[in-house]
Amino acid sequence: MKQRIAHIALVVKDYDEAIEFYTNKLDFHLIEDTKLTEEKRWVMVAPKGAKECCLLLAKAANEKQEKSIGNQSGGRVFLFLFTDNFRRDYEKMLERGIKFVRPPEQMDYGKVAVFEDLYGNMWDLLEPNENNKGLLH
Repeated sequence: MKQRIAHIALVVKDYDEAIEFYTNKLDFHLIEDTKLTEEKRWVMVAPKGAKECCLLLAKAANEKQEKSIGNQSGGRVFLFLFTDNFRRDYEKMLERGIKFVRPPEQMDYGKVAVFEDLYGNMWDLLEPNENNKGLLH
């Protein structure tokens, strides 16, 4: 049996502002944007080079969902963006106005900094050490 996580739903306030953030600020690819109803679209984005998983941008449809925008993990780091060049991506993100809430730090497993997306969800930007790349994938 083979299984994999294909999509992670990320609750957003607005499809277009979320697409703009992920494609223009983080350089993600817009994989699909299909209108399902007047209010609902199927919108998927993923980092360049991603093979397995992508984000499904899901517009909040009610008050309960709206309350989770920006806090889908209760204030913890929610998503982990791996990079093969920490300095390049960190500096580009700073230039584009990405808010880092924890500065770069060298850890046993690699170089990491924590940033917020447009709604406040926290992400790790992480370049694993050479000897830890297999453990972190």
